[in-house]
Amino acid sequence: MSPPITSFDSLSTAIDAVPYAKLLGIQSREENGQPLFFLPFHTHNIGNTILPALHGGVIGGFLENAAILHVMWASEICSVPKIIDFSIDFLRTGRPVELYGQCEIIRQGKRVANVLMTAWQDDRSKPVAVARAHFLLA
Repeated sequence: MSPPITSFDSLSTAIDAVPYAKLLGIQSREENGQPLFFLPFHTHNIGNTILPALHGGVIGGFLENAAILHVMWASEICSVPKIIDFSIDFLRTGRPVELYGQCEIIRQGKRVANVLMTAWQDDRSKPVAVARAHFLLA
């Protein structure tokens, strides 16, 4: 189990606090003042070896964790928000290359945040998946 975050100083600190994000190998960098998340390709993330294609659970987990990390970054909160609901639409096959993701907080109150997420590979205008989620803030 990862140690709790006592202060928020970077997205890498937040990634270290979310074990599944760390297991997947999620990384981030800032682009235009917003976090851009990416998942380097690893063969263990392949679900369909015949195509080959990324496992849908990996894509969903990537987007869910990107949203958690984005909420932590935007709110500068030191605790991991809890998921209330999550809905994903798979639009294209996730090829065996790097996956990118960006999130947008649509509305954030004192207790709940509503987040939209988009994942793509080579072309941002051709998303692999889009999702939305609600998170309970501590």
